[in-house]
Amino acid sequence: MRWNLRLAAANRGIWKASELQRMLAERGLVISAGKMSGLWSGRPASIKLDDLNVICAVLGCQVGELLIPEPDKVPQAGQGEQSMAAAAGAPVLAVVPRRRGGRSLPPA
Repeated sequence: MRWNLRLAAANRGIWKASELQRMLAERGLVISAGKMSGLWSGRPASIKLDDLNVICAVLGCQVGELLIPEPDKVPQAGQGEQSMAAAAGAPVLAVVPRRRGGRSLPPA
């Protein structure tokens, strides 16, 4: 998903995070400056549905204007964890099972 708050706000003439922050507070959603900065210029890892509801009410928009699906970034069926990690540039770690008795098996 792509987070699109800044563009949605700009489409309504809101150009500063502090202005949106004030408008949200007027509707009962008090957001710290740090969290507001993350919502404004970042890609939040999570957002409460109640908060999203207030943002949509203040901006007069639908959720689909704030959250843009990116289906091309979803792994294809059949990709294993290792190929997904490699595609993401993450190191691939091998898990070696243990035998009973605490000795590990030699790598295959």
